[in-house]
Amino acid sequence: MGEVADNFFNGYHLEESFPQILEGFLINIRMMLVAEVAVLLWALVLVLMRVAPGRGGLPLRILAVAYIDFFRGIPLILVFFFVCFGLPIAGVPGFRDQSLFTLSVISLTLVYAAYVAEVYRSGIDGVHPSQAAASRSLGLSYRQTMRFVVLPQAVRRVVPPLLNDFVGLQKDTALAATVGIIEGANAAQIYAGNTLNVSSYVGVALCFIVITIPLARLVDYLLVRDNRRLRAAMG
Repeated sequence: MGEVADNFFNGYHLEESFPQILEGFLINIRMMLVAEVAVLLWALVLVLMRVAPGRGGLPLRILAVAYIDFFRGIPLILVFFFVCFGLPIAGVPGFRDQSLFTLSVISLTLVYAAYVAEVYRSGIDGVHPSQAAASRSLGLSYRQTMRFVVLPQAVRRVVPPLLNDFVGLQKDTALAATVGIIEGANAAQIYAGNTLNVSSYVGVALCFIVITIPLARLVDYLLVRDNRRLRAAMG
């Protein structure tokens, strides 16, 4: 047990590796924040395509469904390889001169937007059709109805599952290590390789836990609050 404790919880190595890990983990946080904004916006575009009405909206619905199915079916690590290595090597315009940080954010956005779009759609489906019908009868256009009536209610309904997705997004920023970014996990790996002690892995794990556990508890709180509101409205 002493050898295990020395390899995983060595105070000296935890202290020595922490500055490098923290510097790398700040990249994880930046990546998460930028990707979250991009995901919310791109997923909103996808869901509006997904629910486009009528025959005119059929091509948009097909494109949105194909996109969502495609990116939900591919492992995120492969998307990292395609976007960070494949597209720049192929000389695709817009990707050739981008930094690895930007390409990693694009990779996260492409995949997580597919999941968040479905979360948005569940919120839209949860808004009673009479809300949209009443808005149209008052003279609002389809676009105005979605913007002022349906989407505000839908987004409020799906905040807890959105936060759940962002907990996963925070953890998946560590995959940027596979394309050469010295983020928290990669910094820990470099230190462990140089010292043959894996306490640095524990250090970076604690960094992720400090972010993810409060987010998870916030999700629980919001779910309980929503359930109380629902029971109060029904009672």
